[in-house]
Amino acid sequence: MNNGSRLSRGDRNRNARLSRLRALVSTGNAIVAIDLADRKQMVVVTDHDSKVLARRTFRCRAWDLGAALDWAGDPAAAGGFTGVTVACEPTGHRWRVLGQLAADRGMAFVCVQPAMTAWSRRAEDLTSDKTDEKDAVLIARMTAQLRCYVPEPVDGTWGRLRHLGARREQLIADMISQIQQIRALLECVWPAALETARQPFRSRTWVATLRVVCDRDNGDLARTRHLGPARLERLVRREITRAGGQKPSLRIIRNLFAALSDSAGVLTHRRGALERVDLLLEDWAENKRRLTETESRMVGVLDELQLTGLVTSIAGLSAVGAAAILAETGDPARFPTARSVVKHAGLAPREKQSGMFSGRTRLTGQGRPSIRLAAWRAVFAARHANPVYAARYQHLTSREANKLSPGQAQAAIAAALLRHLHAVIRTRQPWDPHVATHGTTAAPSTISAAA
Repeated sequence: MNNGSRLSRGDRNRNARLSRLRALVSTGNAIVAIDLADRKQMVVVTDHDSKVLARRTFRCRAWDLGAALDWAGDPAAAGGFTGVTVACEPTGHRWRVLGQLAADRGMAFVCVQPAMTAWSRRAEDLTSDKTDEKDAVLIARMTAQLRCYVPEPVDGTWGRLRHLGARREQLIADMISQIQQIRALLECVWPAALETARQPFRSRTWVATLRVVCDRDNGDLARTRHLGPARLERLVRREITRAGGQKPSLRIIRNLFAALSDSAGVLTHRRGALERVDLLLEDWAENKRRLTETESRMVGVLDELQLTGLVTSIAGLSAVGAAAILAETGDPARFPTARSVVKHAGLAPREKQSGMFSGRTRLTGQGRPSIRLAAWRAVFAARHANPVYAARYQHLTSREANKLSPGQAQAAIAAALLRHLHAVIRTRQPWDPHVATHGTTAAPSTISAAA
């Protein structure tokens, strides 16, 4: 190390994080650990050696725990403490309620990851015992050891974006499920239909023609065949116009008309299966409409936060893609460094070194999978439209030493995208391709001379 303090950047960031936690988990505060459940809440008051000062079971809902927090002040004062720090696991919605109750009383509030409690439970006595009483004490012990974290602050606008992002993910999952069901049904009763377009579910003409076949003629392919290609084309044009399109692909219509004569498939189930396909197409179309509306609302939230122009300054990143990422991360300003966002997403490299041994570096895979998924989706478009990401991808996949697979390179670019989002939002400065490439605003010649 060449810095005067002999501390690495990681040391400084870790020290700062511990200082923030120590301010909340003050040595002058007793720890009130609560194991949250539906109708039974186990509350323990401990000191910083996890010695139990008081314990009580409250038979109430989470939003009635104000009486428990008021009760906890007495044993804390009897133990010589001037205040309390409330701790719990982030269980469902209940931790949010508890956090609000603690804030109303001016009490510090922290959370302990359930995984930390589970690991501590196994290390406690090498058994798999699990009781509310033991878990509450373990939560207190993790808190006293500062193995806790400060939950995301409550903000109405960011909270709305998070809820809209959750709805968007559910709609996408439903649409993917419906596509898979339609494909499976057609493979069973009418496999020729899937061969009429290169990417059938992305073809407006293919979907419109399938709807005409399944809806108008109730899956009776012979009846549709009697219409003739010209009349089928007119019906498909009308369906596409009704859906907001302009003109169909005549090639796909002709291919589907020719497939009407194909006898492959389980013919006895064809009519019923095509009726089910028609119902799935209706659900899929409705979910597409809902998805468009939800994404429009998400972009509206970005406008309200005055972030649309900043995030779309990253070439290749759409407002919807950025909103999907931010719906999972929350306000990036709550992360002290860009690397902490990457760690939160599980996209940070995991090192394996001991003495002279260096193992293979892999991604941690921890954190929030939904952030990884949102960043991964956004990279598909950004990698092609963004010259910095395209060059980075080409470098990572073509270099001779430590060559990465396409998936690994894409994960590296997804991590870079998260870092860039963190930078532009925290600094309120548009994305600069030169800074993204070189990490500085200095000209390349200056960089070379300094090196």
